[in-house]
Amino acid sequence: MPVAVRIDKFLWFVRYFKTRSLATDVVKKNRVWINDDLAKPSKEVLVGDIIKVRKNQIIYTFEVLQIPSNRMGAKLVSMYIKDRTEQEQLDQLQLRKEAQTHYRKKGLGRPTKKDRRDLDDFMFDFDDDEI
Repeated sequence: MPVAVRIDKFLWFVRYFKTRSLATDVVKKNRVWINDDLAKPSKEVLVGDIIKVRKNQIIYTFEVLQIPSNRMGAKLVSMYIKDRTEQEQLDQLQLRKEAQTHYRKKGLGRPTKKDRRDLDDFMFDFDDDEI
């Protein structure tokens, strides 16, 4: 079992990102903190570190319990990290999900031409009210 592993590898191991290159890109864009310090892709993660990841405008926080040696199945992730995401962030995530399904139910596809015209008319009417 390794003592430390790179942050980009760790985020991929614990399934926060689908590919390691996605994890590396997020770290390079300064969206990952280790113990409240900005991380670089080569920064090593140790047991007990608190990691914050900004993904989809939500800041996920978790504590490292163990260092994995390779990528694992989703059911095993809880053995390696403990979720410490604030309730406020989880509420924000739930609100975003509800807002997306309010207008269009999941799986109904792209807006039709009529839907687009209706939306444009609505926005145009809204802009007229401000003037």
